[in-house]
Amino acid sequence: MQPVFVLVRPQMGENIGAAARAMANFGLSNMRIVSPRDGWPNPKAVAMASGAGRLLDNAQVFDTTADAIADCAMVYATTARARGLTKRIVTPEQAMGETVVALGEGKRVAILFGPERAGLENDDIARANANISVPVDPDFASLNLGQCALLTAYEWRRQTFDATPERMDFAKTEFASAIEVEKLAQHYEDRLDEAGFYFPEHKAPGMKQTMRNLWSRMPLTRADVQLFHGVLRQMVRWKERGD
Repeated sequence: MQPVFVLVRPQMGENIGAAARAMANFGLSNMRIVSPRDGWPNPKAVAMASGAGRLLDNAQVFDTTADAIADCAMVYATTARARGLTKRIVTPEQAMGETVVALGEGKRVAILFGPERAGLENDDIARANANISVPVDPDFASLNLGQCALLTAYEWRRQTFDATPERMDFAKTEFASAIEVEKLAQHYEDRLDEAGFYFPEHKAPGMKQTMRNLWSRMPLTRADVQLFHGVLRQMVRWKERGD
């Protein structure tokens, strides 16, 4: 199961399409639309969805918010403004975490998104169990429909998909082994020694140790090692030609 995104009285087909695309980006497919201003279906929504047309084809259209959420056991309303209602306010992250738990218990969950111009009305928000508030700059708090759907869908994906925080993409190479880095360090140490770099003599051991530490701190690939060897060889050849 997954949450239902309910677009309440959306005004522009382009924004419906943007919301559909955002949902599809993060694996969501259940959209409901309440009384769209320009009717339904809307060709501008399809054009903006950019590949998420099937999601729009399957979208359900309702006359009222109450009808759209009638089968839902938990409802969140997205809003950036205080509406004079006593209501629990949660971040998108908290809301989606709770949604995962609720869905696991067999409950259907709906997220309400308001029309572009003024957002959800109090009558819509009064039907929600809690409000989702994005921690935006209070001096510029307005998010359009597509942006709000994207943020919420992203948090859903974070809660349900075990993404690796960091990875390395290799371009036809792999990390260099310790022996390869050792040989590179020795190559540079030998050539720098020949060039008189380690001077004065009493500081040479510390300078060499610093150089070794530098190589070991670098996340070198085998291609990097070959490149550094090549650079040094070419510099030595250039010096010999100059003589």
